[in-house]
Amino acid sequence: MSAAPPAPSPPRTLSVVVCAYTLDRWSDIEAAIESLRRQIRPADQIILVTDHNPELLQRARTAFPDVVCVPNADARGLSGARNTGVRTATGEVVAFLDDDAVADPAWADRMLGAYREPGVVGVGGRVVPLWKAHRPPWFPDEFLWVLGCSYEGLPVGRADIRNPIGANMSFLRRVFDRVGGFDATMGRLGKDAAGCEETEFAIRARRGDGARIVLEPDALCAHSVSPDRVTRRYFRRRCWAEGRSKALVSALAGAEAALETERAYVRRTLPRGVLRGLRQLLGGDLAGGARAWAIVEGTLLTAGSYLLARRRGPR
Repeated sequence: MSAAPPAPSPPRTLSVVVCAYTLDRWSDIEAAIESLRRQIRPADQIILVTDHNPELLQRARTAFPDVVCVPNADARGLSGARNTGVRTATGEVVAFLDDDAVADPAWADRMLGAYREPGVVGVGGRVVPLWKAHRPPWFPDEFLWVLGCSYEGLPVGRADIRNPIGANMSFLRRVFDRVGGFDATMGRLGKDAAGCEETEFAIRARRGDGARIVLEPDALCAHSVSPDRVTRRYFRRRCWAEGRSKALVSALAGAEAALETERAYVRRTLPRGVLRGLRQLLGGDLAGGARAWAIVEGTLLTAGSYLLARRRGPR
C-alpha cells in the first residue's frame, strides 16, 4: 500500500498591496506603510498602487524608496488597482491592506500562519475602528461593516467564512491565475460607497475542490474612521450602496452564494441587536433605542436597495 502524498508546504513569501487614490490621505498612507515596515515577520514585497494620480505616484516614489510604487494600469477604481498589484506581486501570498489602515506588528506573521491549515486559499483578518471623531452613541456594532470594520455577528475565533473584509485580506497568488482577478465592474471608484468586489472574488476562489477562506482574528489591523463617516447621512448612503452591490454580486454569482452569510445575519444577529437596544431603552438608556432604530433603518435601506437593483437588473 503506497503512502499518502505529503501535504503541500505552507507558502513562505508574502507581497502586500496598498491601493491609494488621493493625496488627501497622505498621512494615512504613511502610517500604513510604516506599519508594514514594523512587522515582526517583514513582508517580502510592499507594493503601493496609485489610482490614476501622477502627483501621488511621484510623491510616493520619493517618500518610499523601499516600496514598489506603480500606477494602476487598468480602469480607474479599486478593482483595477488591486489587479495591478496582483500582477506586480512576486509572493506566494498576496495580501491587501487599505491605505487608511494600520497593521498590528504580528499581522503578516498571523496571516501567513493561517495558510498552514489544509485547503486554505484565502485569509481575512480582524478590522477594528480607529476613531478619528467621537463615535455616535446611535451607531450599532452590528453595522460596523459600514465603516469597513469587523462587526457583531462575525466569528470570534478562527473559522471558515465566505469572504474577508477588503481592508484586511490575502489570497494565494495562484488563485488569481485560476479564477482571474477582481471584477472591474464592481468596487469603489474614488469616494463612491459601492463595494463587494472581494465578496464576488471570494465566491469564485472557493469553487475549487476543498478550497477554504478562513478568518484569522489575530491578523489585526485598525481602520481609520474619519469624521465624515460618522454621520447619519454616510450611514444611509453606505447601506444603500451595499444593497446595490449585493444585487450585482447576485447577478454575477447567484443569489444563493451572494446572500449565504447575510441570511444568518438578518435572522439572528440583527434581531438580537434590536432586542438588546430596546431592553437598554426600557432601562433608561436612550442611546439603546437609537441603536435599535439604526439597525432597523439600515436593514430596510439595504434590503430596499437590493430589491430595487435586482428589479432593474444588472447595470
